[in-house]
Amino acid sequence: MKSKLYFDIISPFSYFYVKERHRLGDKLFVEPIPILLGGLLKAAKNVGPAEIEAKRTHTYQFCIWQAEKLGIPFRIPNHHPFMTVSAQRLLIQENADWQMVERAFEFIWLEGKDPNSAWSEFCSYLELDPNLPKPNDEAIKLKLIKNTEEAQLLGAFGVPTLALGNRVFWGLDTIDWVIDYLNRPAMFSEHSYIHAENLPNGLKIK
Repeated sequence: MKSKLYFDIISPFSYFYVKERHRLGDKLFVEPIPILLGGLLKAAKNVGPAEIEAKRTHTYQFCIWQAEKLGIPFRIPNHHPFMTVSAQRLLIQENADWQMVERAFEFIWLEGKDPNSAWSEFCSYLELDPNLPKPNDEAIKLKLIKNTEEAQLLGAFGVPTLALGNRVFWGLDTIDWVIDYLNRPAMFSEHSYIHAENLPNGLKIK
């Protein structure tokens, strides 16, 4: 079965998901899709955790704990967040496979570096020409925008988001949910799930 994983390398939780994707086994063919988290958040009228000071510290410290629990090597960059537009465009330009995508994540979350301030090193790390310029092709720029819009139209509101048919599963902790769904495909037709989907918003009731 085919699925898509929408990601931005700025996200430590996307990094964890990429490292844990093996748990999905061979039941899914997962295609990596680079998007721009900032654009997705803007469309959802939301902000990232790094834009809320208390949540920013909490998130980084939680990630340290989670990485320890998962046994995933993890290093917070010297500064975060930062723009990933050029890096995400590069992954699109190079039709990045999982090996390249994982290396891109590792440059940030294992080496602790910002691709913008170490572009040549970033390219080399991905086993590309270190003299490769930052992508400026209009078609590549448009593809990143379209990927982000596609994710938003499917119902994504953050990363990582796995799209499986018309269902989206957000976050690392939904890997188990995806596995259960694959084993129980009628899950969302069950009464409790239909009720949850149609639950009225009490804040909008007059």
